[in-house]
Amino acid sequence: MSTQPTRRVLGGLLAGGWRYQLQLSEEQGMGIKRVWSTTGVVALTGALLLSSASTASADYIRDRQWMLPVFNVNKVWTESQGAGVIVAVVDSGVDSKHPDLTGQVLPGKDFTTAGNPHQDQLGHGTAMAGIIAGHGHGANNADGVMGLAPKAKILPLRVAAPGQKYLQDDWAPAVRYAVDQGAKVINLSFTDTGTTPGSAGAEAIAYAQQHDVIVVGGSGNDGVDTVSLPAAAPGVVSVGAVDKSLKVWADSNYGKGLTLTAPGVANTTANPTESIGYAETDGTSDSTAFVSAEAALIRAKFPNLTAGQVINRMIKSAKPAGAGNGKTADKFYGYGIIRPYSSLTMDIPAGPKEGPLAQAPVASKSADSPGKSEAPAKTGDDTSASKDSSSGSMIAIVGGIAAVVVIGIVIAIIVNRRNRGGRSGPGGGTPAQGHGGYPNQPQYPSNAPGQAPQNPDLYSQQPPQGYSQQPPYQGQ
Repeated sequence: MSTQPTRRVLGGLLAGGWRYQLQLSEEQGMGIKRVWSTTGVVALTGALLLSSASTASADYIRDRQWMLPVFNVNKVWTESQGAGVIVAVVDSGVDSKHPDLTGQVLPGKDFTTAGNPHQDQLGHGTAMAGIIAGHGHGANNADGVMGLAPKAKILPLRVAAPGQKYLQDDWAPAVRYAVDQGAKVINLSFTDTGTTPGSAGAEAIAYAQQHDVIVVGGSGNDGVDTVSLPAAAPGVVSVGAVDKSLKVWADSNYGKGLTLTAPGVANTTANPTESIGYAETDGTSDSTAFVSAEAALIRAKFPNLTAGQVINRMIKSAKPAGAGNGKTADKFYGYGIIRPYSSLTMDIPAGPKEGPLAQAPVASKSADSPGKSEAPAKTGDDTSASKDSSSGSMIAIVGGIAAVVVIGIVIAIIVNRRNRGGRSGPGGGTPAQGHGGYPNQPQYPSNAPGQAPQNPDLYSQQPPQGYSQQPPYQGQ
């Protein structure tokens, strides 16, 4: 991931990937180091945000939310507002006292040394929460920021603070905690290149998937042909960013493994670190939050759908862009730009419960989730079935041992005959080459372990770090 600031917007102020639109000298810019390669946000000061107005107006804030009319949210909210769905925001904390979030934020938990999940010294977690579930304030809630799923609840899980990176030691247990607390969607608006197979982060994501929880992650903000981790992990909905014209953002990471795109440029967001309580932000962090909100809308309206089936609905309802056509993905847009209203109203078959994305290996049980089993507890006749299965397994083991003994005797006889006669049968001959002396084996496609056979009609989803994603289902 790039650590150098750009001349247009300089990265890394406040050690958070935050970008302020300030004209700094090259020497000053090079002195700022982006510690988190996570957010790519543009936080404007009050003076910059309100350059055309002398005082802060809440109506002015609402008017700047350009994506609301694009999504036609008034129609969306006639179908669903996300009621009853908990979205975990694994981030820098969420300011529960922000006027646009009062009553929306659950107690949560702080996984840093700070100790308060409702304190957000970076503003990033509050911004994500506002995009997801902001309800505005004032008369008829007409002022301030509105989220896409304004009746969803936010579970704040603080894993970052000033000077502290997003570390797996913090966010991996936070993901497990979110699952155990009933979250149905987990928002990961950050990157962590260490989320490789077998890591604590990868196992936490697998734990979420095994418990029917949707995990959404940002593709990254370096404008490179690599979807960042953990977004690239199996089963994670990886999200890129588009601007006001619905063109892919220049700094949005793209390539194999990208699932969807959503608004990620010039978003007016809640921000307790600014004196006026708001900031204007850019980045795949924002687009990730919009997709998490869409998932909450769907889960509220279709509570019987599995996490995989919700993801399938999001993919099938997205607006294809670039070279995508609904059945194939585009390198820059994935399977398209999200369309929340379509995701709630289109006639889309549920499809298999696992959904269209590859699933992570089974996660190991962790002390982070005491008392939680990796599979639903068995009741009634399942107990006797388990006993029968155990007995059958023992019989199979004994039979297998007997078979090995018989095979060993046969081999010994053959070897003895070879030693005495120098030939293995009529015509002699030698064992087939390349198979350790065994007969020639049938040839299979040369796919790497865990990859689906290549299909020329689909965009191959093969994220970095040894992961592979399967393409979505065909048809409507």
